[in-house]
Order: sequence, then C-alpha cells, then structure tokens
Amino acid sequence: MRKGFTTGSCAAAASKAATYMLLSGKEKSEIKIETPAGIMFDAKIVDIERCSSYVSCAVVKDGGDDPDVTTGCHVVAKVSIKKESKENSAVPAVIEIDGGSGIGRVTKPGLDQPVGNAAINHVPRQMITKEVMEVCGLFDFHGFLQIEISVPEGIELAGRTFNPRLGIEGGISILGTTGIVEPMSTKALLDTIRVELNQQKALGYTIARVAPGNYGQNFMKERYGYDLDRSVKCSNYIGETVDMVCEMGFQSMLLTGHIGKLIKVAGGIMNTHSHEADCRMEILAACALRAKCEASLALKILDCVNTEEALHLIDNAGILQNTMDIVLEKVLFYLDFRAQGKIKIECVIYSSDYGILAESKGVKNGSFCGCGMWSF
Repeated sequence: MRKGFTTGSCAAAASKAATYMLLSGKEKSEIKIETPAGIMFDAKIVDIERCSSYVSCAVVKDGGDDPDVTTGCHVVAKVSIKKESKENSAVPAVIEIDGGSGIGRVTKPGLDQPVGNAAINHVPRQMITKEVMEVCGLFDFHGFLQIEISVPEGIELAGRTFNPRLGIEGGISILGTTGIVEPMSTKALLDTIRVELNQQKALGYTIARVAPGNYGQNFMKERYGYDLDRSVKCSNYIGETVDMVCEMGFQSMLLTGHIGKLIKVAGGIMNTHSHEADCRMEILAACALRAKCEASLALKILDCVNTEEALHLIDNAGILQNTMDIVLEKVLFYLDFRAQGKIKIECVIYSSDYGILAESKGVKNGSFCGCGMWSF
C-alpha cells in the first residue's frame, strides 16, 4: 500500500519554499524536505503568491492509501519578515509559527499544545523550524520570520475529525510524528483513543468512561443523563483501551456497550471487529445453557442472525435475566483479567429492544456514583 505525507510534512515543505522565495526573490515550483522518518518528501508547490512583504504558497496533502479526510486539502504557508537581519551574524534567525484560517485553536488542556495555541503539534513545529532555518542559513538571514499556516478547507474538514470533541475549535490540526502517513487506520484510531484518554486525565477525571460507539454514548445520555462528550469512543479496541487506562493511572473504568459488541468480550475477545472474531451466537448460546436453557433453544440461538433476535428467544424461554447475569460475569472476568487488578472496572450492557440488560454491582447500587462517575 502506498504511503502518504502528513499535514506536518506539507506545512514544513510549504514553509521552506515560501522562505526560499522570500529571501531569494526567485520562484520555486518544488521543494525537498527530509521527514523525521528519514524519508525524503519531494513536494510540488502550488498557489504561489509573491509580494515585497511576504510570500505565500501551498502543498496539496496526499495521504497515500490511508483513508484520510485531509487528503486533497491545501496546506498553505505565509512567510513574512517581522524584523530585518541583525548586525550580529552570530545570532540565529528567530521563527514564530502560528495558525491562520482553517487551523484549529486549543480550548481544553491535555493536548499536544497548550490552551490558546494553534493546533500545530510540536513535531510539525520542529519540522517547520528545521527546514526554514536551513534556508535562513543559506541566505545568511538572521532576522525574525513570521510563519502562518492555514488550510482553506480546514473549517469544513474539522467536522469530520475528532477535533470538536477534543476542544479544538475552528479548524483541523497539523499533525504527524514521523512525517509519513502509514496506510493503517488501526494506528490512527488507537492514537485518537490515547489522545482522548490523556485529555480526560488532564481534566482531572479519575474514572475513564468508555463506549465502543456513538450509539452507546447516546444511550447512556438518555438513560442516565450521561454527557457523551465526557466519554471516550474505543471502537473495537476494548483490550487496548483497558491497557491505556491502566497505563495512565486512572482509578477505574466504566464500559458501556450494546450486547452485540460486549457478548464477544464475554468470550475473552478484546478486539470486537468482525474480521478478528465473530462468536456472538456461540457465546450467547453457551451462556444460555449455563442459565439452564434447553438444548433445542441453544440450537435456535446458533441460527440467529443477530443478538437482538436471540434475546427474544431467550426472553420467551423466561431466562433472559439469568443469561445476562452470566454474560456480565464473564465480561467482567475477562476485563479484570486484562487489567490485572490495576483498576476497578464496571460495566453496563444494553440492547435496542430491551434497554438495560445487565449492570455491574457498582453501577446498580450507586457506589460508583460516589466516585464522581456522573458528576460533571
């Protein structure tokens, strides 16, 4: 699969090209930079605007084969001289980096940049500085350069990213730690989960609130008045999320999810993607058997297309609650095994047709509430 280049690489390349044109007075249609991964980026320069006080140009983002929403956007760098060269040539140039239109602003703590800064992460800032300083050295420039990064499509694209949830307002982020986009959506998702958990920790929360998807978050808001913006969406990566919660030093974790996802956890499956494993009916049938269902019912469960259909069969047999209690017991067993006693884990399992199916003890008796679970 074809690799791409991050918005950070694009910003560094555009900044280098704009600086070169500003200091040399010559147009530059392509530029080369070295990414932190050691891979060279030969960037084509577009949208060139030159005048006496500044130069602006852009690099079009190419995310390779990764399904990246920012692919095709224009990462623009505007470079202007804030102060002329100093007489003392031993003093290096000074570079100021900020965000313009389409670049988000950080409004909550716990992110890469402090509150108030443009959402240009520290590695892209280092890349921009390195490339621009190289050009300054080439032209013996020792003054003060102001660099503004913008993305004309950024405001529109931001709604398709996690930025609004993270408290980054007004646009996208300039990201990238290696400068390279690996066509691996798994890594991107795990990185996002880690960022959201880090933010929860920075905001002072001791309990990690986790749900596999938006539906679970919406359900908890309707059922408990639970603020979905305070929870972290872990997608299919339940095991990895438990690992992160333990690593970051949270005291406890609440996992809320639909039976169709969490029934897999009852079988010890920590990545619930259907490509990884799909033993929903087998695990549900086994739990129903433990709840004393007839063998004929277990066979019918195995033939069900989805868990909601199976729940109706189990309910009609009068053993729904007993079965769900067993499912919850197994879910908690495997979550606790993954956590190795480092955190306390509570769980809520629900279905579309039946609502709450099972709640762990701490949720049911309200003791978890005393830890500030529902206090926002």
